[in-house]
Amino acid sequence: MLPALLFLLLAGVGGCAPGARALDSRELAFEGQNYRVVHINLKREQLSLHWRESASGQPFGSIEALRQWGEARGQHLLFAANAGIYDHKFAPLGLHVENGKTVVPLNLAHGNPASGNFSLLPNGVFAVYPDGHAAVRTSAAFKADGKSAQWATQSGPMLLIDGKLNEQFVDDSASMKWRSGVCARTPTEVVFAVSETPVNFHAFGRLFRDKLGCRDALYLDGSISQLYVDGEGYAGAPAFMVKPYAGIFAVFARP
Repeated sequence: MLPALLFLLLAGVGGCAPGARALDSRELAFEGQNYRVVHINLKREQLSLHWRESASGQPFGSIEALRQWGEARGQHLLFAANAGIYDHKFAPLGLHVENGKTVVPLNLAHGNPASGNFSLLPNGVFAVYPDGHAAVRTSAAFKADGKSAQWATQSGPMLLIDGKLNEQFVDDSASMKWRSGVCARTPTEVVFAVSETPVNFHAFGRLFRDKLGCRDALYLDGSISQLYVDGEGYAGAPAFMVKPYAGIFAVFARP
């Protein structure tokens, strides 16, 4: 009996993807709303950003396409999330840095807030630097820092700035959407969150401030936002709301 049980246990271990490990993913209830929250330990997991397949130049467009691309190369996808806001041509609207290369430059144009969330200032940048540390900064502060990023996306608006909610947010706003965001709670701990139901900016910012313990947090996108976690599937917006993404954050299992 024991040898048979041992065989089954070993078979289960052998069936896991090489190098795969469970990420810190959990569902949190906060102020009557449910959220999916994923913590990425940059000392252990390698976070990357993807827009287009290098050989063909074609955008991945979806988390599933990125997952299949990884599998074809022996890379098992553990986590994915859509990145920053993009334009009508499905190109990043602001800074997009992949593996140290600036694909789209920083966008400091002051648009009309009525034209979209990116123009609801201040917007910001989430960056992972060559030394493995991450940070969320306003776009102006990122430019002033003058530090080259290894991976970066620009989106907006900022949810939190130095522990304070964006002053543009209204507590009882009727603008309710599925929303996703990110913060660097410490230089090596990145936190992604997506709402499981529509929420307004004020409520979403409070999640990062009061529940997740962040000081600077960036809104990524709304209505189409999803997180993918290996073994758990998708969380966030329902599938029929999702449209092609311009950038996708990913964690692949280390070999």
